[in-house]
Amino acid sequence: MMEEGQSASYTVDDALLSSGFGRFQILILSYAGIGLIAEAMEMMLLSFVGPSVQLEWKLTSHQESMITSVVFVGMLIGAYSWGVVSDNYGRRRGFLFTAIVTSGAGFLSAFAPNYLSLISLRFLVGIGLGGGPVLGSWFLEFVPAPTRGTWMVVFSAFWTVGTILEASLAWTVMPKFGWRWLLALSAIPSFLLLLFYAITPESPRFLCMKGRTTEAVDVLEKMARLNNVQLPSGRLVSDKNIELDEVSGSSESTTLLSGAEESDNLSEDRGSDFGGIKSVGKLLAPKLIRATLLLWMAFFGNAFAYYGIVLLTSELSNGNRICAKQDVESVNSTNASLYKNVFISSFAEIPGSFLSAMIVDRFGRKLSMASMLFTSCVFLVPLVFSRTDILTRISLFGARLCISASFTIVYIYAPEIYPTAVRTTGIGIASSVGRIGGILCPLVAVALVHSCQQTTAILLFELVIFLSGLAVSFFPFETKGCRLNDTEVDMN
Repeated sequence: MMEEGQSASYTVDDALLSSGFGRFQILILSYAGIGLIAEAMEMMLLSFVGPSVQLEWKLTSHQESMITSVVFVGMLIGAYSWGVVSDNYGRRRGFLFTAIVTSGAGFLSAFAPNYLSLISLRFLVGIGLGGGPVLGSWFLEFVPAPTRGTWMVVFSAFWTVGTILEASLAWTVMPKFGWRWLLALSAIPSFLLLLFYAITPESPRFLCMKGRTTEAVDVLEKMARLNNVQLPSGRLVSDKNIELDEVSGSSESTTLLSGAEESDNLSEDRGSDFGGIKSVGKLLAPKLIRATLLLWMAFFGNAFAYYGIVLLTSELSNGNRICAKQDVESVNSTNASLYKNVFISSFAEIPGSFLSAMIVDRFGRKLSMASMLFTSCVFLVPLVFSRTDILTRISLFGARLCISASFTIVYIYAPEIYPTAVRTTGIGIASSVGRIGGILCPLVAVALVHSCQQTTAILLFELVIFLSGLAVSFFPFETKGCRLNDTEVDMN
């Protein structure tokens, strides 16, 4: 009887495996990719807007740093908030709010009359950008397990597209029209998310988790039609249903959760989660706490290093001129050099994406991340002893290649270790911790370099990246080829 019941049912994972990666997933990838392009453009423009605003409004270096840091403060708040919203009310609702806030505040910041209004609007942009991981989780939940790593790398490549687009846009727009036009035009991708929002489906995994099986079947049927395949026969069931059946019908020790725990979890899911307190409690529960704390360390280090390297691309050259007491170049010459350096370094992420795609499903998430972080350390070592223009470009290019690959993989690993009920909350909080790194890195990259302490800045980046590599090495669980969990699994 048990075998017959099992053969007459299927899970979301079974449906995804039978469907493969077809036209439906391509559409999902395209929409989520636009969101990642929007986030990359809003982040990369900080490299160009800060120096221009400082020059126009006669700002101090601390005030210039705040234009970047305040975005990360907003992202810290937004990443947690949108994660909780998405886990409780749906992935679609989560990224709808992020698109509204990002596009609106991003466009209005182009008309900011003074420094205070610009800071306030960029803070709101940061809150909107904090919802970026929601799109990643949403896309992930439509991808079959065997190719999940590779396709998540392809998704992450949209970030590289966004950075190159922004560098090209700045190079074209800034010299003729100034920073306000750059802010306005950079908000366009966020508006595109709103334009196509009506046709986006909800995650069937989320719908199953909330007991909305009929709606989940509708989404899966649309997926099957677009991909020209047939869904497995029988009725759709969630992993929680399977776990409950196993608990009630068997006393085997291999059951992931006890019946009492499962019942508690089901009752919790039906109740409200005010402020995400229950979700945070699950992330710090004994089953997940080790993975959660190590993941926070990895996110902090990756964010600190990535955004620091992006800022160092412009700040090191400027700092070298200041500290060498050379003649100050013209503003146009300096800006042209800035656009060129950022444009060139942005291309480092293309081989970084290819490299992560080649290794993530072959060697696993842990080994891939750790090797990229330690290699990034190696690339930065020469800058401790010498900082000629050529050496600086080569070192920062290689370091950005590796750190972008590592950042890509950590965004693949994070949603894979958490159950569906707390997946976006888990990623959101980890991303928030990363934003703390983003808040601190402009202060390091700008303040230390401007005070002629470049060696100290480089050594600090080396230390943070190395400790992040150690944290990754101690991750308790490898997720390569594993199915996504709808129930809590002991990661220790």
